[in-house]
Amino acid sequence: MAEKKLTGKIAAERILSMEVPRPQKGLIEGFKALGDASGVVSDVMDELGITGVIGTTVLKPTIAGACVVGPALTVRNIMQREHSYEAARRHVNKMAEFEAHNLALPGDVLVMDGVPGISNMGGISAHTGKRQGEAGAIVSGGVRDVAHSRRIGYPVWSTEITPSTGKWRVETVEINGVVQIGGVRVSPGDIVLADDTGVCFIPRDRAEQVLELARKKSAIEDAKCRAIDDGVPVPDLPAAT
Repeated sequence: MAEKKLTGKIAAERILSMEVPRPQKGLIEGFKALGDASGVVSDVMDELGITGVIGTTVLKPTIAGACVVGPALTVRNIMQREHSYEAARRHVNKMAEFEAHNLALPGDVLVMDGVPGISNMGGISAHTGKRQGEAGAIVSGGVRDVAHSRRIGYPVWSTEITPSTGKWRVETVEINGVVQIGGVRVSPGDIVLADDTGVCFIPRDRAEQVLELARKKSAIEDAKCRAIDDGVPVPDLPAAT
């Protein structure tokens, strides 16, 4: 593989990995086949003692009906120490999510440990992510230009929406390190499943086990729905699992 040309927006030593660990063959396709399955996956994770589920009351989707699955490409932002007006006057922009877009492979999900009350990602950033083949983004913090990201079909789940730019306020300090999203620890390559109900962060080393059990649970639920449609009396319906 040829050496990747970097944008220079962040020091190279702050990029902890140039490529997200790739999921096992068929894993992403398997989760996608479950459809909007955050509820089923959440149940399985509970049964396995795995934390990592956040509802859409916290991480709100910008596109209704969107469902994405992919490996996490992580970004960590902090507030700039310099006053934002002084940084704006001198055009000091320390955001570097474009370096993450630069490193993204098709299907990656950008997972950003961002700054609240400020946009960590706007329309041009979303447009770039879409062009790179990203499945979408999860942002703990603000985003903006949601009409733009909707128009191009780039789904974002974020804690806030605000017009306030991060250009003069935010500094990207790490790419492809461990991040914290709503108290959930997310590592690069962990599997992200997000839909209208919530976001599941599935540890990469447990994802195959989660998928196997989620398939079984989904099949049982499908059978129960068929029984309901067929008119089976409520007392005779299969027991919940």
